[in-house]
Amino acid sequence: MPYLRVLNNRRGATLMIVLVLVVIVGLSAGIAGSTWKTVMQRAREEQLLWVGEQYRRAIESYVSHRGVTGQAGGGGIQSIRLGQSDEEKNRAAAFLGYPNSLEDLLKDPRSLQTVRHIRRLYKDPMTGEDFELVLAPGNRIKGVRSTSKEEPFKKDGFPAEYDNFKDADSYQKWEFVYSTTSSATRNSTSGASGGTPTPPGTTSPNPPGGSSSTLGTSD
Repeated sequence: MPYLRVLNNRRGATLMIVLVLVVIVGLSAGIAGSTWKTVMQRAREEQLLWVGEQYRRAIESYVSHRGVTGQAGGGGIQSIRLGQSDEEKNRAAAFLGYPNSLEDLLKDPRSLQTVRHIRRLYKDPMTGEDFELVLAPGNRIKGVRSTSKEEPFKKDGFPAEYDNFKDADSYQKWEFVYSTTSSATRNSTSGASGGTPTPPGTTSPNPPGGSSSTLGTSD
C-alpha cells in the first residue's frame, strides 16, 4: 500500500539520521577525550620538571652541606670523571657525599640537628609511583628519573643542566642528576644574578597549592 511504503521510507530516513548523529557524537567524544588526555599529560610533564628539579637541588644541598658539617675531608669537592677506575669513582662518590637513600634528603643523618634538604618526598607525576633512582658509583643516589615510557611533548628549550633532555623519546631519558659539572655550568650562567633559579616548566619556584622549602635548613 502507498501509505505503508511512505511510512517505511520515513522510518528508514529517521534511522539513517540517528545513525549519523551517533557517529558524529562518537567522533566528538573521541576528539574531546584525546584533547583532555593531551592536556593532562602536559600538566603532569610540567609537574615532573618541577619535582625532578626539587630532587636535583636537594641532592646538591646534601652534598654541599657535607662540607658545612665538617665530614667532607680536605681538598675541596672532587668529581667523577671518565677514565677513572672503579675504586677511584667509589672514593670520589663517597667524598662528594651523595645520599644513600631519598630519606636522607628529608632528614640528614650526618647532623645531630634535623636538617632537611627537601620539604617532602614526591612521587613520579607521570605514573603516581616511586621514582627510579640514578645511582653513582658505590650505589649512592645522584638523581632520579621517571619510569614512564610515554614520549614527552617538550623537546627543547631546557636549561643547561638538562640539555640532554632534548629530543628524548621517553620520560625515562629525563634524568634529574646532580653532578659537579652541571653545577659549574649552572653557576657560570646564573652566577651574576645571585638569585634562586626558577624550576623549568614553571613560572614560580613554588608547587601548586604549597610553598617552596629552604634547602639545608635545620629545625
